[in-house]
Parts: sequence; structure tokens; C-alpha cells
Amino acid sequence: MKQAPLRLLVVAALALIPTTAFAQKGKKPDTKKPPAGEVEDLGGDEPVTPPPKEDDTKTKPAGADAGAGGASFICEANPEACQTDKLIRDYAEKELRDSQVYAVQQIYALRRKRVEVSPYWSASMNDQFVSHPGPGLAINYYVTNVLAVGLNFNYYQPFNSDAEFNKLVRQSTRLAIPINEYQYGANLNFSYVPLYGKFAGFGDFIFHWDGYVVGGIGAISTRPRAVIDPENRAFEWKTKVAFNAGVGLRVFFNRWFAAFLEVRDYVYNEQLENTSKARPATDPRNIKGTDRDPDTWIGESRLTNAVQAQFGVSIFLPFTWQYRLPK
Repeated sequence: MKQAPLRLLVVAALALIPTTAFAQKGKKPDTKKPPAGEVEDLGGDEPVTPPPKEDDTKTKPAGADAGAGGASFICEANPEACQTDKLIRDYAEKELRDSQVYAVQQIYALRRKRVEVSPYWSASMNDQFVSHPGPGLAINYYVTNVLAVGLNFNYYQPFNSDAEFNKLVRQSTRLAIPINEYQYGANLNFSYVPLYGKFAGFGDFIFHWDGYVVGGIGAISTRPRAVIDPENRAFEWKTKVAFNAGVGLRVFFNRWFAAFLEVRDYVYNEQLENTSKARPATDPRNIKGTDRDPDTWIGESRLTNAVQAQFGVSIFLPFTWQYRLPK
């Protein structure tokens, strides 16, 4: 029982001692740098990470390990080139991820040095009184993958058709509008393919397509159709210079077979039938020219736009080829 007061006195004495007595004595800051490879003790409880070695900072730029393998190898093999060449340094510091890697598909159907043979059918689009349908054939040779030179030929003669409405108007009112017939057309063309792509259809099937523009110069053979005075007039075929321009869309089913739709405008100077009749040859009032004189059959000349829709198929020759990749 006598030891209890003694223990209480010891505890009270310890409580009265200042807490600063247990603190570590302060040290003056050391301005000297520690030797290379050693870590300076700052007196804290947490471990201090040593600074990077001077040789490491010179041989590898920041992020080189996370960059592309090729650029990192260049930096390790030639540190000076990696430091001076900004392109290599930026590529080495760029982090590659799976989401940033893109696969670019090769062009589905190459056209360079291939021949395109295109049979088609044409139909008139802008003449409500007479139509000029007919078959046609186009042959194009692609000098490059986007530029082609070629020929096309249209045949109209047996397919010209007068509109039924026009016939009824002539019969009932004896009023007629001059119309013309086409015999054939032949043109030298240049094609340019600025657009191409693909779309999905019929489930997982991928259709590849391209869009092109075409233009050229050629000839067209036409003649007026005698509707004003068919008893006395008979016209002959005449060839005129014609210019053409158009746009088209082509859809590929495989690498050598495609379908296309094209709208082309053929522009030429057309001669129309005279809407007034000359006096008969037996009429005493005739001074010059009669109803049988061909000089009285032709009326005005007019710049004509023959807009046609041409749809058909394209066959590319040869059927197969090999990609020539850069070495």
C-alpha cells in the first residue's frame, strides 16, 4: 500500500516535463549537394524518390517508352536525332492505343490501265412531243485510276416515236409542232471519277460505288419529221456537231461487273420544219418557191438540248489484277 503514493508521484512528474524535450534538435540546412547516386535525408518519415540520372534524361525523352516502338528505338540508337528532330520526338512521346489504330481498306476495284465496256439503253427526258430511245455502247480506257478517255455510240433510227397526244392535236385542230428524228450519235469523251465509297445492303453485303463526270465532243445525225406538210415534204439526214456533258453513278457487284445510271445532255444546233406552207406550183401568184421546193421546207434553226438517261452495265477488262504495294 505504501508503493501507491510513490507511483502517483512518478506519473505526475512525467506529465510536467515539456514535450519539446522529446523533439529532435533542429539542423541547419545543408547547401551542399549530395554525391551522385546518394539520397539526401530531409528528416521526414516518408522515403524520398531519387532524381533521375543525368544520362537517362539525355538518352530518352519523356514518354519515349510509352510511344511507338519504332520511334523509341530511334531515340535509343541516336539520342541526338531524337532531341533535334521534332517529328521523331513527337511521335515517340505519342501514346498508342488500340482505339487510335485505323485500318484503311484498299480500293475495291482498280480502274487504272483497264478497259470498260458498257452496253446501255438511253431514253429521252426533256421532250414531251417525241422520244428518242435507243441502244448504245461505250468503251473507256482508264489512263489513271480516276481519268479515262473513250467513245460512245447511240443508235436511234428505228426507235423514234411521236407522242400520241401530238398526233391527236394535229388531227383535231390541224395545228402541229415541229419535231425531229435522230439517226445516230457518236462522241469522244473524257471521264473523271472524283467520288467513291460503299454502303451496306441485303444484310452484310457491301456495295462499292463511284460517281463520275463525263464530257466530250462528237456528231449527231438528225432530220426534221414532216408533220406540217407531209404530202409534199421529205427531209434527208444531216450530221451536226454536238457537245455533251453529264454525271453518272456506278455500283459494283464484284471487281469487274457493275451497273450504272448516267444523265447526259447532248447540245447541238437543230433545223426545224417550216410551220408555213408555200403556194402550190400551179398557183399563178407564185413569184419564187413552191410547196415542192426544198428551200421552203426549212424554218428556223435552234440550239437544242437533248437530255437523255442512259442505264446499263459495265464490264472491266481484264477481270483480275494484283495490287502493287510500295516497298
